Amino acid sequence: MDLKMPGTDLHAELLKTKKRSKTNQDINIDLSLDYKLDKINSDRIFHISDIKKICIDYRLRFLDFELFKGKVPDEAYKNLKSFYSDHKEIKREIKMMAPSSLFQLENYDDPLMFASLGNDYFYLIHKWGNDLSFFRKIMMWPFKSLYNIIIFMCFISLFLTLIIPKDLFQYENNPGAEFFITYLFVLKSVIAIFIYYGFALGKNFNEYIWNRKFYN
Repeated sequence: MDLKMPGTDLHAELLKTKKRSKTNQDINIDLSLDYKLDKINSDRIFHISDIKKICIDYRLRFLDFELFKGKVPDEAYKNLKSFYSDHKEIKREIKMMAPSSLFQLENYDDPLMFASLGNDYFYLIHKWGNDLSFFRKIMMWPFKSLYNIIIFMCFISLFLTLIIPKDLFQYENNPGAEFFITYLFVLKSVIAIFIYYGFALGKNFNEYIWNRKFYN
């Protein structure tokens, strides 16, 4: 039996985030009354704070359309043209939410196109491509912040210590001291690997890169 994990629909995740936040109630207050609200689907309006949270959770970028190098389907352009036709007064500012690999970043899987509504609100124009991997949020959790990666390194070091054979440091009369010394040795090695990986590849935490046009 072939078991396949379901993908992650970013639009659905945005809706969940908006529902849990207060931005859902503030939409009608913050948006200009000049907009034709009868032609706008409220399920496609998202505040920048909700977009930021999803980008950090899944290690995505939210950047100007000009930096996007992936293929854009005709349906996306059609929806965009229809949106601006209905709302001629809206400033044309288009943003894309996607993994870093789909942007032409300056060195100093599942794209979503947004149009700015002003006051830090954005309207989802179109979503295409395959859903993100079901495990992406879990895999990217350690890279959300410095706090997350410290917790991750401590736990991964504890796991590695538990599977290392006993009597490595020969503390027969004090097994607690042996475990502690082994744990410190493993933790030091894990930290060194992560530091090398981070500096060598120019990696940064999700919370700092989600809206940066630079590679790191």
